[in-house]
Amino acid sequence: MREDGGAKLRMAGQVALGAGLAFAGVGHLTFGREEFRAQVPPWVPLDTEFVVLASGVAEIALGGALLGTWRQPRRAKLGAVAAVFFVAVFPGNVAQFTEGRDAFGLDTDTKRLVRLLFQPLLVVLAVGATDARRVLTGTRRALPSTARRVRRRLRGG
Repeated sequence: MREDGGAKLRMAGQVALGAGLAFAGVGHLTFGREEFRAQVPPWVPLDTEFVVLASGVAEIALGGALLGTWRQPRRAKLGAVAAVFFVAVFPGNVAQFTEGRDAFGLDTDTKRLVRLLFQPLLVVLAVGATDARRVLTGTRRALPSTARRVRRRLRGG
């Protein structure tokens, strides 16, 4: 894949992840609150309503930041934060599977297992779409920021 095609794919992944997080966050606060309450394991030592609202606010903030942050290294750091967030909520996904908790149509062990296996893909997407591994580890020079690329194209270069 050409470098430009890879950059476009990463940008599309970042937009999709940001939009998905923002949408899920709004769901935490509004139309999906009951379903999200069902996903909070009983062993979490915090009020269920607080967990749902706080995670919703966090998802909206992360989603908005992903939609609006394009310069490196901030973009990569944000991707790392999103990946850590997905790891942090993973125990809730495990509990939903092991405790057989129904929410969002996940009413069989097979559906809950598929959802559980999807979580690591979100971690990979957060790191890959923001170029976090490459930028934060310095394995290769980071791609130019979107703004610089656009300016270069407008100048004919």
